[in-house]
Amino acid sequence: MSQKVALICGMTGQDGSYLAQFLLSKGYRVWGTSRDATNSNNTNLIRLNIVNKTKLVTMDPLDFRSVLTTINHVEPDEIYYLAGQSSVGLSFELPSETIQSIVLGTLNILEACRMSAKPVRLYQAGSSECYGDVGKNIADESFPFKPSSPYAVAKASAYWLVDNYRKSYGLYACTGILFNHESPLRPKRFVTQKIIESARAISEGKIDRLTLGRIDINRDWGWAPEYIEAMWLMLQQNEPDDFIVATGHSHSLEEFISIAFQSFGLEWQNHIVQSNEFYRPSDIIFSQANPNKINNKLGWRAKVMLPQIIEKMIEKQYW
Repeated sequence: MSQKVALICGMTGQDGSYLAQFLLSKGYRVWGTSRDATNSNNTNLIRLNIVNKTKLVTMDPLDFRSVLTTINHVEPDEIYYLAGQSSVGLSFELPSETIQSIVLGTLNILEACRMSAKPVRLYQAGSSECYGDVGKNIADESFPFKPSSPYAVAKASAYWLVDNYRKSYGLYACTGILFNHESPLRPKRFVTQKIIESARAISEGKIDRLTLGRIDINRDWGWAPEYIEAMWLMLQQNEPDDFIVATGHSHSLEEFISIAFQSFGLEWQNHIVQSNEFYRPSDIIFSQANPNKINNKLGWRAKVMLPQIIEKMIEKQYW
C-alpha cells in the first residue's frame, strides 16, 4: 500500500500538534497549514520533536482558491480541519472573526473536497459548546444544540454544514464533538493552564493571588493526546458518522483549582479572588457527556482522568 497523506489545518495548535505526532507514528506523510508558513509559531511541534518531520504550507481557509490549490498540491487522503478562532471567551470580543474563521473555513474545505479529483476523508472539529448549558442532563449525540456564545454558534453551523455535504454530496465527512481536553500544550489564555501556571508562580513567591471569574462551572475534562486517536478512528470506518468524545465525568472548576493548588502545597482559598470582570456575557454552568456511542462503535474510551491530567500538566508531560 502507498503511504497515506494527511493534511492538518491548524497543525501548530494543541490538537494539531498531537495529531501530527500520532499520524507520523502511524506512518503517514503529514502536511500542515498556516496562514503564514514562513513565520508560523512552531513551538508545539518543537516540544514534540516533530517540527522537521512535517511539512507546513501557507493556506488561508477563508480564501477558497487558496484552499483548493493547497488540497490539489498536497493530494491528501485525509483532512483534519482544526483551524479557526478557538477561545470561547475571545469569541464574545471577536464574534465576526470567530464565525468567519470556523464557518467559512469549514465551507471552503468541504467545497474543495467535493471538487477534488481524489476522494478525501474529512474530519471537522466540533465542540461540546454547541449543546450550551444542559442543566443536569448528560448530552449524547441526539441531544439538541443550544449554543450560547459566538464560538458555539459557529461550531454548530459547521456541524450542520458537514451533515449537509455528507448527505447531499456523499462526502466522507464527519464531526467529532469534543468536550474539554487539556495538556501542557494549552495556551496560557485558557483557564486551566492559567490556574496551573499561577499556582506555580505563587508557590515560587512570584505572585500572591489569581483573579478568576466563575469557579462553580462544571466541565467534562479529558486528556488531549487520547482524544487525537478518536479523531483518527472516525476516518477509518466504512461509513462516516459523528461522535461525542468525552470521559463521561464532570468536575467543577473549583475542584480543578483545589487539586492544582494542593499539588503545590497551597490552600487555594488563600490565593483565589473572583471578579465580575472575568464573567462572560453568558456561560455554561454544567457540561457532561455520554460517550457510549464512541465506546461501543469505535472501541475508544478515555483512560486519563482529571487528577492525572492536572499532574501531567504540572509536570509538563507532553504525552
